[in-house]
Amino acid sequence: MAHIYIALVDTPGFFASLIRHYLGQKYVHVVLSLDEQLSEAYSFGRRNPYIPLIAGFEREWSRQIAGAFPTAEYRICELDCTGEQKEAIRERLHKDYKNRFHMHYAAAGLLTLLCHRKFYLKNQYTCSSYLAEVLGEQGIFISEKHFSLVTPKDVCEYKNCRVVFEGRLSDLIVREEQAVAYET
Repeated sequence: MAHIYIALVDTPGFFASLIRHYLGQKYVHVVLSLDEQLSEAYSFGRRNPYIPLIAGFEREWSRQIAGAFPTAEYRICELDCTGEQKEAIRERLHKDYKNRFHMHYAAAGLLTLLCHRKFYLKNQYTCSSYLAEVLGEQGIFISEKHFSLVTPKDVCEYKNCRVVFEGRLSDLIVREEQAVAYET
């Protein structure tokens, strides 16, 4: 059995506070990772953690994000999958990363969510719609909804996830550094 990881993030900021208000929950951003330490993690979000208006598909670098958002809370969940599913997800993430400048955040999709209307333009996603599509292609369905209607709340409520970490990202980084130091 292989595993993939989903990080649910309590992102600070005005835009996140609007999403938080609409969803009525703490976690408003999702990240898809191939490992528990988030060393290979991807999402649709800010291209630069310090600039909220420019968004698209990016690889997330834990130290950079912890520096930009030192108080951000994370919940990391582990999801079982087959080795074949994980490899297909890895290939999709790598392919999309190579084409990341042709992929954009679906800001208009947020408005259609308010009306519960499906919305999809080629290569435009929200963080949760991208995750739902990528996992759905491998038979892992976070929700019965169309992928464009999946929200971080749906991901948070998904029953097949096991929480493996909850706390600040900086705490996860320290924990990982201590584990590496202990091994050497």
